[in-house]
Amino acid sequence: MERTIREELEEQERLIFSPFAALSSRTQGRQRPEEECSLRPAYQHDRDRIIHSKSFRRLKHKTQVFLTPTGDHYRTRLTHTLEVSQIARTISKSLHLNEDLTEAISLGHDLGHTPFGHAGEDTLNEVVPGGFNHADQSLRVLDLLEKDGLGLNLTVEVRNGILKHSKGRGVIMGQDEEDMASTLEGRVVRIADIIAYINHDIDDAIRGEIISIGDIPRSCLDCLGETHSKRINTMVNDIILETRKRGKGRLSITEEVLTSILKLRDFLWDRVYENETVHQDFHKASKILKELYEYFMVHPDSFLSFIERESLYDSLERCICDFLAGMTDRYAFHLYERLFLPLPWMIL
Repeated sequence: MERTIREELEEQERLIFSPFAALSSRTQGRQRPEEECSLRPAYQHDRDRIIHSKSFRRLKHKTQVFLTPTGDHYRTRLTHTLEVSQIARTISKSLHLNEDLTEAISLGHDLGHTPFGHAGEDTLNEVVPGGFNHADQSLRVLDLLEKDGLGLNLTVEVRNGILKHSKGRGVIMGQDEEDMASTLEGRVVRIADIIAYINHDIDDAIRGEIISIGDIPRSCLDCLGETHSKRINTMVNDIILETRKRGKGRLSITEEVLTSILKLRDFLWDRVYENETVHQDFHKASKILKELYEYFMVHPDSFLSFIERESLYDSLERCICDFLAGMTDRYAFHLYERLFLPLPWMIL
């Protein structure tokens, strides 16, 4: 029997990839069995499903750090996702890992993020019973909410990488296997995420005149570089070269570069993320989500009409949480206006 194109590509993976790479032909499978694609290996198929999803398209109108910025060059959740993907693919390709798996995890890692950035996440975590976490929500979007409740039926490895990508202010190069992705590709996305947001948040903060280049710790600039591109290049090169030098299937980074990354992250938290200028509208965004949540809790019939369903698929609280978390910033604004603000009478 003639081999399919997928089988040819899987054979290429076996010949070219590192022994530490996750081979598409050896995936642990999907939540539900399905016929394999004749053209695309499993992780490429997952990548395509994510990029064609509704939740992926909504990322373009979700806040990254700066709430509804008026400038054209500030990052959104979508541009952040694309930068993570580019950085992660560069690292994976140089380490002979599976780029398709890396890209699928990268593109899906933030699909559960709320409108209004971390202000939205903090708000839902406060009001929803059981709390809220964007990594868990990303998996919920992909497993349950996409395709009208059918989900995308992704592979175990992609789902695991998405679930384990987030580190907050925790350890970057963790040693705890329970806290890390099961594949090296998933661990690449974890470090690519922090490389992306540290550098683009500094760039946006300078553009927004929250900080200046002179505010950045001098030791970080001396180690990593004076410009945005040089800092990314230094971090990516260091991880690739150090990992190739040490081998053993673990990501590695020099102590000097890791120390500078940690120092930059602390600088961002102190000078940007907690900055009053950045935060001045966050309490308003929080108020919008809280009042929408409370409204739908009191008016479940109205909620069902908004989500165009006759019955709930989960508890009322969790269904409302899914609805709010999936909103773009502008949709949340418009819905709040519709429900709570008086509209002018039109006289014809």
